[in-house]
Amino acid sequence: MITLDQYNFAGKKALIRVDFNVPLNSAYEVTDDTRIQATIPTINKIRKDGGAVILMSHLGRPKDGPTEKYSLKHLVKYLNDIFQTSVQFADDCIGEEATQKAAALKSGEILLLENLRFYKEEEKGDVAFAEKLSKLGDVWVNDAFGTAHRAHASTAVIGQFFKDRVCGYVMQAELDNAQKVLENAARPFTAIMGGAKISDKILIIERLLDKVDNLLIGGGMAYTFFKAMGGSIGSSLLEADKLDLASELIAKAKEKGVSLILPTDSIIADGFSNDANSQIADNKQIPDGWMGLDIGPDASEEFAKVIENSKTILWNGPMGVFEFSNFAKGTIRVAEAVVKATENGGFSLIGGGDSAAAVNNLGFGDRVSYVSTGGGALLEYMEGKVLPGVKALD
Repeated sequence: MITLDQYNFAGKKALIRVDFNVPLNSAYEVTDDTRIQATIPTINKIRKDGGAVILMSHLGRPKDGPTEKYSLKHLVKYLNDIFQTSVQFADDCIGEEATQKAAALKSGEILLLENLRFYKEEEKGDVAFAEKLSKLGDVWVNDAFGTAHRAHASTAVIGQFFKDRVCGYVMQAELDNAQKVLENAARPFTAIMGGAKISDKILIIERLLDKVDNLLIGGGMAYTFFKAMGGSIGSSLLEADKLDLASELIAKAKEKGVSLILPTDSIIADGFSNDANSQIADNKQIPDGWMGLDIGPDASEEFAKVIENSKTILWNGPMGVFEFSNFAKGTIRVAEAVVKATENGGFSLIGGGDSAAAVNNLGFGDRVSYVSTGGGALLEYMEGKVLPGVKALD
């Protein structure tokens, strides 16, 4: 795999797959620029070499072709400010305007193409569509780790049309940090798994049982474990078809000598709302009509103690419904513990998605070792799957 530092872009037009799938508010302003910020070093390296930059990305999930709220034109002013230049925009990602603007692009200039997903061919991995895109540049750079698990036209299929295929800095950092956790973890190694469902995390949990010392499980998925252990969980989230699996995972952890730690208590509510009545309950004795929406104070402190004594930490998924301020305390306490462990010399990888949002929203993004930009892609990579967007770079 060719990395960015091994390649000189002088006189080249670099067609870069970036992940600019960022949240916008009703005024089309960027509300979280983490993914854009991550790509700045890649873009600046190419411009410094004397190359021209053509950016392609998706935004959202448009269903029926061009849609105003998913247009990448809303990012142009923002990119102008970041790169202190006039970023050009093509109102299509293929076609005459894109072709002409790409051909006329000079060294150091930046062109942003319209949303790739305005064409259904992008997600279908259409070869003809990928070939049309490929004609815009001399070299393909894949820096969109967040979509590397998708065999889309711009993330994987396009690679066959380029002699020169280069791994961007974001992609390289994601792969390096994932490998560091998977293959070179300092001990004790603690994985924190949260989120709603065990079914989303089965493969990663099973793989981690061969690698970690401690596995902390919070979030909605914890209640299926308690139900499997014979507890009363009220109306908490339950995957009834995964009860046997939960029991198997508990047995496997014991067999492999992994300390699988479930939260002893929860902050429970009588409704799914920030304003619902709440109280603290033992996780095996949640009353009927009440649901667990956050790990409780005892669990928060137990988790924090394990985390703070760890040398490698992988965190994927919140501990509760952290979007509700009254049920965010557990996630905040875990985030604080991860920061403390990092400051004590540990290595912490925050696994994208909601956990990345939580860490960044709390202002802890620069106080942990690495915040992944790709939730689903990171999980699949750690599960041992071959990512099409990575394979296309080989």
